[in-house]
Amino acid sequence: MHIEPGFVAPGKIWLGYITAAAAGSYALKLAADAVKTNGSLSLAARCLVASALAFSFFQVLPHHPVGVSEVHLILGSTLFLGLGLAPTAIGLVVGLLVQGMFFAPSDLPQFGMNVTTLLVPLFGLSALARRIIAPDTPYVALGYSQTLTLSSTYQAGIVSWVAFWTFWGQGFTSASAASVATFGAAYMLVIIVEPLVDLAVLWGAKALHQLKGSGFVERRLYEAG
Repeated sequence: MHIEPGFVAPGKIWLGYITAAAAGSYALKLAADAVKTNGSLSLAARCLVASALAFSFFQVLPHHPVGVSEVHLILGSTLFLGLGLAPTAIGLVVGLLVQGMFFAPSDLPQFGMNVTTLLVPLFGLSALARRIIAPDTPYVALGYSQTLTLSSTYQAGIVSWVAFWTFWGQGFTSASAASVATFGAAYMLVIIVEPLVDLAVLWGAKALHQLKGSGFVERRLYEAG
């Protein structure tokens, strides 16, 4: 999901900073709400875990340039289910920033676009979760079809934003459309794998029932909404 350097001209990068500022402001509001609900220590602990995991997903796990971007196993829905919306949003931003500062400085000019690409689909994922998961259902009780829907929605959002930035930077041409199509097709592997990871993590959480009420995981993981 990293927009490759040069695909968006410097004169057009400004839009990414505007959209990232809006998404980041909403993430901060979510963080403030999380502090009121669970306390600052719980939020800080989950943000730290999410940041470390997100950095690992970006930098340590295999990632390959395909078309206009890179294919990563981001596991956004996994982080959301286990750690909650605000910690996941903050963790994705921090993980992306650390990677850019220390390992991929060429990605820093595209930071705003990449933040938008990660966060806006996450917010959409959260809204969908409220619609398809019954209030009396803890996340550990989710089935494959629900995790597939959540994961597919998040990944589709990422592909959509990558397409938007490509067409914004390169114009709608046959070459740019072909690059986006190639990237989207490559992301099908992520859509297949991520729901299985979600289920494995939820199964592990169910077995580690000691985490219930600990503050290190999302409350909804074990409790009804």
